[in-house]
Amino acid sequence: MSSNNMKVMLTTEGTYPFHPGGVSTWCDTLVKKMESVDFVVYSVLMDPFVTQKYELPPSASLIKMPLWGTEEPSEHLGTPFSTEYLAKKRTTSDVIHDEFLPLFRQLIEDIINPVKRPEKLADVLLQLHLYFQHYEYKVTFKSQETWEAYKQVILEHVAEGESKLSKPDIYGLIQSLGWVYRFLTILNTPIPDVHVCHSSAAAFCGIPCLLAKLKNNTPFLLTEHGIYLREQYLSLANREYSSFLTTFLIRLVHSITAINYKYADQVSPVCEYNTRWEYEFGVSPSRTRVIYNGVDKNIFKGSSFQQQKVPTVVTVSRIDPLKDIEMLIRTAAIVKKTIPDVKFVIYGSVSVPDYYEKCLELRKQLKLEDTVTFAGYTDNIAQAYQRGDLVALTSISEAFPYSVVEAMMSEKPVISTDVGGVKEALGDTGVLVPPRDDRKMAEEIINLLKNPELRARLAEEAKERALNHFTLEKVLENHLKTYIRLAVKPKSSQAEVKTSVKSVAHIDQKRLSRQNLWVQKAFSFKEFSMFKEAIMALRNAINEYPQSNIVPVLLLEIAEIYHQLGELDQSLQEVEKYKLLLNMKD
Repeated sequence: MSSNNMKVMLTTEGTYPFHPGGVSTWCDTLVKKMESVDFVVYSVLMDPFVTQKYELPPSASLIKMPLWGTEEPSEHLGTPFSTEYLAKKRTTSDVIHDEFLPLFRQLIEDIINPVKRPEKLADVLLQLHLYFQHYEYKVTFKSQETWEAYKQVILEHVAEGESKLSKPDIYGLIQSLGWVYRFLTILNTPIPDVHVCHSSAAAFCGIPCLLAKLKNNTPFLLTEHGIYLREQYLSLANREYSSFLTTFLIRLVHSITAINYKYADQVSPVCEYNTRWEYEFGVSPSRTRVIYNGVDKNIFKGSSFQQQKVPTVVTVSRIDPLKDIEMLIRTAAIVKKTIPDVKFVIYGSVSVPDYYEKCLELRKQLKLEDTVTFAGYTDNIAQAYQRGDLVALTSISEAFPYSVVEAMMSEKPVISTDVGGVKEALGDTGVLVPPRDDRKMAEEIINLLKNPELRARLAEEAKERALNHFTLEKVLENHLKTYIRLAVKPKSSQAEVKTSVKSVAHIDQKRLSRQNLWVQKAFSFKEFSMFKEAIMALRNAINEYPQSNIVPVLLLEIAEIYHQLGELDQSLQEVEKYKLLLNMKD
């Protein structure tokens, strides 16, 4: 990995680079296309043995953080046996009692309390992280002292009735403590030194970003593709946990979500729709900047409206309850009564096997084996969209779905449930129906399949809208601007730094602050197509603090503007300056 590019830790949970999907597509775009940024991908995953689906570029590195599937919580770290042995020896009953249990009690109390105090929880998580850098995780959590303390805290709250917890049985106590043990193994993993931390969800994968901010004052960017807490509520509705376990788990998730929202320097939902949830959880508008998803228009180059020989509806979606594939199957049954030869083709991997079996059973009950096809995952997404006369989405929850934008870029009309940011993507170029309303969905599909002129018009308008608003270039530009803005933001100096160092840091902070102002001006000029003024502001930013780590990125930004202006010689000169600067640093 280059030591001169900006370094960003991108944290993920159950997605990139091990599972396909919209979030993974977005991550892969950032990691592979942002050549001026070196990424450390910190992947929180359920199973350490899952196959990696995306190959990382040489400039990126990977930290795997498995929550389940390991006997020892440090297996993924490759820690020498001697280090682990000494940590176990140090973790005595006295250490657990004196140093761990006070923090542990505060942790559990925050989890079960419906009123969240993210500042207090954040401090507890940091202190636990520092504890586990010296003492052994498994010995601590599996101790009799920890078990007794856990039972005491839970049962006290049940007895007091303040937390409105149902009294757990022994299984509920063991299961809930097991969740804490598994989810918080993240605290046992060292945090890399980077310029910016970027979490892909307000979830457990935000914990490394929180720790980096608290330990190193590293800026923290939070992207929200969906509303994690809301999705967990929806998911729990389909699980048969006891009242105690359901309440415990949702409050645990709520605690983690709260610290993400509290400590993120910038929260970037992928659509305006999500902001209302974030505002509800205390995120101020001043910390919120929407960054829409976008796709590579070149992948869909040559795609145009085509009518299929057999009426065909395509869906690109993972097989998951949130995608409500059952509604799609019921819709197919209704459409078939009017259009007997209709075909529904579903492209997507199976993320919930039990739900997939449920969908297959419903297809069988409705005698749709020849009508509804599960085509599985495809790596030729453009071809998948071209197989349909229209594209349907039946989700009960979405953020800003790639499948909608991809369909638009493929010049295909879209019929979707009116959820999340779908309306923001489609505008007036598609058809929206209420979620779970298979009859209305069927009615609109029939209308479009019988009206090729309307399909063609909507398809043309959809592609034009996608090209104007949702391209890959806009995604990369907006994220690079954000990284730069956060990286050059002045940081407060540490209280324990010596006075002589403080004075130097004070000077650097002033220079960084002035540099940041010039960068902000440059982006503002560029946004209003004032390109020459933007170049001048970027040069002033470089001159303000030539030693800043951000200078190579600013040179590339100048090169890009010259390229946009068609001044290729000037653009190449800036690229050469960039290369020369890197060589000097080497």
